[in-house]
Amino acid sequence: MNRPRPAERRAARDRRREARPTGSRLAILSLAALGIVYGDIGTSPLYALRACFSHDYGLPRDTASVYGVLSLIVWSLILIVSVKYVLVIMRLDNRGEGGILALIALLRQKQRRGALIGLGLFGTALLYGDGVITPAISVLSAAEGLEVAAPQLKHYVLPLTLVLLFLLFLGQRYGTGRVGSVFGPIMLAWFVTIGALGAIEIVRAPAILLALDPWHGVRLFAQHGVAAFLVLGAVVLVVTGAEALYADLGHFGRRPIRLAWFTVVFPALLLSYFGQGALILRAPAAVENPFFLMAPPSLLYPLVGLATVATIVASQALISGAFSLTQQCVQLRYCPRVTIVHTSRAEAGQIYIPEVNTALMVGCLLLVVGFGSSGALGGAYGIAVTGTMAATTVLFCVLARQRWRWSAWRIGPLGVVFLGIDLAFFGANLTKVALGGWVPLAIAAGLFLLMSTWNRGTELLNRLLLEAAVPVEQFLAEVEREKPPRVAGTGVFMTAHAERVPLVLQRHLRHNKALQREVILLAVVTEDVPEVDEAKRLTLEALPQGLYRARAHYGFMERPDVRELVARCRDHGLAAPEEDTTYYLGRMRIMPTGPAPMMGWRKRLFSLMARNASSLPDFFRIPPDRVVELGARIEF
Repeated sequence: MNRPRPAERRAARDRRREARPTGSRLAILSLAALGIVYGDIGTSPLYALRACFSHDYGLPRDTASVYGVLSLIVWSLILIVSVKYVLVIMRLDNRGEGGILALIALLRQKQRRGALIGLGLFGTALLYGDGVITPAISVLSAAEGLEVAAPQLKHYVLPLTLVLLFLLFLGQRYGTGRVGSVFGPIMLAWFVTIGALGAIEIVRAPAILLALDPWHGVRLFAQHGVAAFLVLGAVVLVVTGAEALYADLGHFGRRPIRLAWFTVVFPALLLSYFGQGALILRAPAAVENPFFLMAPPSLLYPLVGLATVATIVASQALISGAFSLTQQCVQLRYCPRVTIVHTSRAEAGQIYIPEVNTALMVGCLLLVVGFGSSGALGGAYGIAVTGTMAATTVLFCVLARQRWRWSAWRIGPLGVVFLGIDLAFFGANLTKVALGGWVPLAIAAGLFLLMSTWNRGTELLNRLLLEAAVPVEQFLAEVEREKPPRVAGTGVFMTAHAERVPLVLQRHLRHNKALQREVILLAVVTEDVPEVDEAKRLTLEALPQGLYRARAHYGFMERPDVRELVARCRDHGLAAPEEDTTYYLGRMRIMPTGPAPMMGWRKRLFSLMARNASSLPDFFRIPPDRVVELGARIEF
């Protein structure tokens, strides 16, 4: 058995030390997690309790209902966030990375396909639907605080929200590096503020703490039946950021996320919700906007300002998450190549994707104009995240049984409880489809169609290209037989299969009747892991006739850099002078008239997506002045 090299042992120790930070490092990561992980769930007190008492649900605004709703909120936070995500789900990771795409990658490692992958993919698509709504409802609910401070400013709420959202998306191209360091302190100030406001109201009416008793929630169902079930569609708003805990696992690790939740976020949320409930019991009219009415009149304007900044931070974190999610989809072949702009020289994870940013901006602005208020947007909110939660539960149960060898008696009850809660919330939100819930469902359905079409089309296209390519041995024999002239320089030919010679190299030799002295067949392989160790990044094999076969391995959280790979080839003994290296790429025009086993309309859709994908040189970071592209028509 091969012993790990010293560099690998040091890297393993560093990873273990980073996975269990202590002292000041743990405090810094926990503070950063407040700004990135908890923005969405942390701003839900702005609108969640108010939405529960919407006239659409028909729930009476009496003492028993306030206790019942608060009980449902408290136990939703305990069971879904604290137990399911923070204590259980986060234990399952893909080399430190979390989120539903990480679970899909784990399933792919197990060679699982079909329904499970499809379920995970639809859950991923639902995240985008949630991503369109979250900035809209968060910023709009913060701006609505102006109505409480000065009712005459009501007409300015909508224009102000549109301006703030437009500026938020416009600023994405400059990156978040300069302001990212203040996200944590801003959200810490936010949680301290909402906790303090809630605590003041609780002191005035301490009996509200009786809502901790889960039987108040049970009695709510016993007394109001259908209305109590429907109100779950609003209660779920308090946990809409739970999926972010899991998705951001790789950025911070378990300990900082758990520490931030149990020491800051969870207590502040409980104080805020109980405080709002106490205010409603003391002044029933406050149910129209209990969050802002907790504040003294002199503090209303500062609170509106802080709420606006907090919702912008929450929206920023979600937008950045959408960029990261898209990059992973590209690497896992669920999305065409997109333009990825790195906004930081120091942090590889800080990226900007113009196409995604524009789509999110247009969607958010249309939702604000179309719905007009955070209360109306509440009808569209929730169904996407509950669908993703249910999908995550199913994938977790399957992988826990396979990976940890949990028995059916162990995983069964856990899965039944978690999935039962998820499906109850999902069912309650299905009743809101006509009120706006169709929006995230339509977005998710469209994206699921695009992602599944791209994945299937890419698989079939690679199969066709593999059949058109010739074995390396056959090509070497042809070169030996024909003895074409060899010119100075290095030619790098991108290929999907390093065992075969791609069409672009065959056509280059056929048309130019010559080859460079060094020819590199470079295959970039995306593994179903987040990152690949640098020691395993590149393998290089020398072949006869000056050919070299190179395989580069990247994780789905990484972006290939062909220029860097060629530099690594120099470290292995190749000349490959930078000024005399040419990169050859194939530019394919896909004709949807071939024999590929795919429906005609999906072939045309795949062809359209391929034509609009970003260029290969940009995606692989190849110097544009060193690229030669050879065109080909592929009957697909």
